[in-house]
Parts: sequence; structure tokens; C-alpha cells
Amino acid sequence: MSGLLSTDNARTRVRWAWIGAVLLLTFVAGLATARFAMDRVAWLRPASEAVPAPRQAAVAVPSTSPAPSPQTAATAGSDPATLAARQATLAAELAALESRTANLSLSVGQAGGQATRAEATLVAFAARRAIDRGLGLGYIEPQLRARFGGVEPGAVATVIDAAHQPVTLEDLRVGLDAIAPDLSTGTARMGWLAGLRRELGGLIVLRHAATPSPLPADRLARARRLIEAGQVEAARAEVQRMPGAGDAANWLGAADRYIAARRALDRLEGAALNARTSG
Repeated sequence: MSGLLSTDNARTRVRWAWIGAVLLLTFVAGLATARFAMDRVAWLRPASEAVPAPRQAAVAVPSTSPAPSPQTAATAGSDPATLAARQATLAAELAALESRTANLSLSVGQAGGQATRAEATLVAFAARRAIDRGLGLGYIEPQLRARFGGVEPGAVATVIDAAHQPVTLEDLRVGLDAIAPDLSTGTARMGWLAGLRRELGGLIVLRHAATPSPLPADRLARARRLIEAGQVEAARAEVQRMPGAGDAANWLGAADRYIAARRALDRLEGAALNARTSG
């Protein structure tokens, strides 16, 4: 009887041991299942794990040397050597800026001077062209007064007067042909007897080979060639030495006006090229 009881007790203990083992395995399996579910399902995670922590921005690692304090920075900035170096740098930059400004002002001034010189030269050339063609100055006259009236008033007045009484090379050539007979003989003033004596005295003339012929016909031919070449002053000198020069007062006066006008134009052009203008 006791053997049966002990056998039953042993079986009971084994049974309970198996039950406990099954319960333990069931409990462990439940824990594992819950853990797996928490890892897979976001809403089952704890609040601290549901929202991932924001990624931290990379922060540069400061150097091991400590940052200078404000007092130290102020002391370094007020160092005499540092201040002197800064002043020298600022002075150099200021000098460079002043140099650039001066160069710019000089360039602007030179450009303005060149423009003024070019305008004055064009005015003088336009006046010469009008005078050579025997035309009036028109709008050129006030330009002459404005640009050259203060530096060459006499030349301006001469050019304006010459424009009012224009004399061209063609006028001088035609006029010389018109008075050529009287120039060659000169009998209109000295009479036929004096003219005859002069003609007889001119039949034989002694001169050096390099000396131009003093005969009236030769002088007249030279005067014509000189006028064609624009050398009015030399042509006038030849006419002045001819026998009938006394009858050529009008022609000589026209030649004088022509020569004076060209000399005045030369003075105006020289003033323009040398930048001597009134404006």
C-alpha cells in the first residue's frame, strides 16, 4: 500500500514538473513574441523609442588653445606696433586712391583739351577754305570770335575783313593779265618819249647767269608762274619791280589783302594747334 502511494506521489511530482516547464516555456515564448512585435510595429514601441532622435550636426572640435579674452584682444589691438602698421597700410591705400583720382582727372583734362584743340582747328580750317573759295564766313564768323577773339583779335579781324572783300588766286591771275600791257611798258605815266628811252635802254642788259632776267616780259612771266603756284608774295615783288607798277595800285592792294588774310589764318591755325584759344 505504501509502495502505491509513493508511486502516485512520484507521478504527481513529474506531472507538475512538466506543467511548470510548459508554463515556463509558454511564458518565455510570450515574452519573445511581444518583443518581436514591439520591434516590428511602431505603435507598440515605448515613447522614448517611437521617435528617432534627431541627427546631431557636426560640430568642429575647437582647438586646444583657449580663446583670447576681450581684455587680451583689446590689448593686442592697441599695441603701438600694430597701430603703426595699420596706419601705414591706410596711408598707402589713401595715397593709391589719390593717385588714381589724379590720373583720372588728368586723363579727363587731356581729353577735354584735345577736343577743344580739334574743334578750334576745324574752325580755322573751315575759315581758310571759305577764304580760298572767295565765300563769306557765315556761321564760321561767330565761331572765330568765340574761340580766337581773346588770343588773336587782330588775326580774327583781318580774316573777317578779307571775307567781306574776298580775293582769290583766280582774281589775281585775271587782274594781272588785264594790267600786263601797262606793266611791261609803263607809258601811261611817263609818256611815250620816256617809255621809248627805257625800251632802248633795255635792249642790252648785262647780268650774271644765275640772276633772273630783269626784263619786264620775263618778270611778268615769273609773276604769272608764282601766282599759279600760290606764291602771291613773291609774285607781288616781281610786279612791284616792273616799269608800270605805278599803274597797278589796285592789283597790288588786292595782293596785299590776300597775303594778310593768309598770314592771319596761319596765326589762327597755330593758336589752335598750340591750344591757345578763348574757349
